[in-house]
Amino acid sequence: MSEPVAGGAAAGRTSNFNLPNIITVVRILLAPVFIWMLLTDDGQDGPLRFWAAGLFIVAIATDGIDGYIARRWNLVTDLGKLLDPIADKVLTGSALVCLSILAELPWWVTIVILVREIGITVYRFVVLDKHVIPASRGGKLKTLVQAVAISFALVPFWIFFGDWVYWLNTGLMTAAVILTVLTGIDYLVSAYRENRKPSGAATS
Repeated sequence: MSEPVAGGAAAGRTSNFNLPNIITVVRILLAPVFIWMLLTDDGQDGPLRFWAAGLFIVAIATDGIDGYIARRWNLVTDLGKLLDPIADKVLTGSALVCLSILAELPWWVTIVILVREIGITVYRFVVLDKHVIPASRGGKLKTLVQAVAISFALVPFWIFFGDWVYWLNTGLMTAAVILTVLTGIDYLVSAYRENRKPSGAATS
């Protein structure tokens, strides 16, 4: 939902109270429920752990759904552009912090990812009135890999398939961290180049 669509004027007249924005708000509201479920289970891999994992997977999947609806029916709004990345960061950030609290994920991994995500999001808000730097393919891949890595870390597959699953989870999270750092650097480079353009040539 962060990508502009053709017909900016039409998008500007779109009501903020639309289906994509409602889905985004629901995704934010689901985060506290997810946190409660995961921390209440307290690493026991009980029913609440499965419910928490399922809730995360469903909630993170709605990111693609609300984005598709917004672009397909020209329902992109400035509010949606602001809320969409916030919803993603709240959900993924909550999962990472909870996994670290449960000692299932090193704190440095959580800190590296959160610093990148929060930093880039704040920067986007700061320059929003000047220009928009569109999401790159690498950024979209990063988001997907993060979602997959966190989902695998949440679902206790090790109960059914054994300890080798931990190696798979480590590999997925390593890929997520690498992509997070690389795309963050790429975004900063793109932002630097954009800022060097004359004001009339800036992307709008």
